[in-house]
Amino acid sequence: MKLDIDWERLVTELDALGAISQEAPPVVTRVVFTEADVRGREFVKKLCREAGLIIREDAVGNTFARWAGQNPEFEPVGTGSHIDAIPNAGRFDGTVGVLGGLEAIRALAHAGYRPRRSIELIIFTSEEPTRFGIGCLGSRLLSGLLDPAAASQYKDRDGVTLDAARSAAGFDGALSSVRLPPGYYSAFVEMHIEQGAILEQRDVPLGVVTAIAAPASLKITIEGEGGHAGAVLLPDRHDAFLAAAEIALAVEASARSSGSRDTVGTVGVCDVFPGAVNSIPSRVRMEVDVRDVDEARRDSVLRKIEQVCEDVTRRRGVQARVELVNADPPGRCAPRVVDTLAKSCETHGLRFERMISRAYHDSLFMSRIAPTAMLFIPCRGGVSHRPDEYASPESIAQGTLVLAETLASLAEQ
Repeated sequence: MKLDIDWERLVTELDALGAISQEAPPVVTRVVFTEADVRGREFVKKLCREAGLIIREDAVGNTFARWAGQNPEFEPVGTGSHIDAIPNAGRFDGTVGVLGGLEAIRALAHAGYRPRRSIELIIFTSEEPTRFGIGCLGSRLLSGLLDPAAASQYKDRDGVTLDAARSAAGFDGALSSVRLPPGYYSAFVEMHIEQGAILEQRDVPLGVVTAIAAPASLKITIEGEGGHAGAVLLPDRHDAFLAAAEIALAVEASARSSGSRDTVGTVGVCDVFPGAVNSIPSRVRMEVDVRDVDEARRDSVLRKIEQVCEDVTRRRGVQARVELVNADPPGRCAPRVVDTLAKSCETHGLRFERMISRAYHDSLFMSRIAPTAMLFIPCRGGVSHRPDEYASPESIAQGTLVLAETLASLAEQ
């Protein structure tokens, strides 16, 4: 079977989707259930309909576009990613896996191939945690790893609940209906930019992912005492921000002390109240991200951070509330799907490297319910979550070619 990837069409579509944003290009901001997110969804659904795919959507907005196979009673093969984007992001995170998945299906159809199993493209809802504070919202619900009743009560910073936001975007119904039945997919593959620099540094065209790092998130609220910046002397202060600063440095130190380069810790949010130059901070809200491919090692770091919180609050005379938002187990990719990806790379003469994913993706949760693996393409300088995020047309085309070959192989298994 001769596969031709229309890379010019694919790059044009990626550019067009990137232009659908809450901010002016080259910045991409598409927060879930905003007007830009809804327009982005409509753009992709239009392309899927033009390709002859059958579309359905669930109660949280996960979108499924199916290419019917010769045996529709067989479990389908899945592929896809997300199109929501954090503020001040780029054009390729997630979108390469969605539009590349669509182009893979179009290339197979153009080659005259008809799959034995159906192939289904998924647009996952809210892979990014921007609005509701938890990542991979759609795939967590699909896999049954998130309680629907709890999810219904999630609120954004404006107090809008998930139920209200999804309803305003046109997605109604019980969240309990989102969970997929056991064995729904025979296999799942996600193509994604690496979001790191390993492939580029080693001049390797593609990465075949064998494991996905385990994420954990903490929300830490520190309550101190406010006051006038000139009138309250230093020995009498209970500065919430200075306590937060110590904790932030301890996050880095705790991750560095794990003994593994795979352990990372980040303080990505630090909101200071009241936020006036001449006022002592009385309250700080922090959000902490800790990741590792080893669950026990990651959890050890979490315990160290909690201990530091206790020590700092006692010394500085403040109070801290630590909330564990999520602590997900790492994902191990299915050997059968990994081997199929590797064979597809070899079929097309493309070098690849087996590697782990230090970022987590919807595939982490899909791996709980289906044999799953990921395919990485290089991104320039390892840059992601920034407007200058970039993947070359050649890399995108090579990844899409291997994805198409893999989908066809899995559809015949």
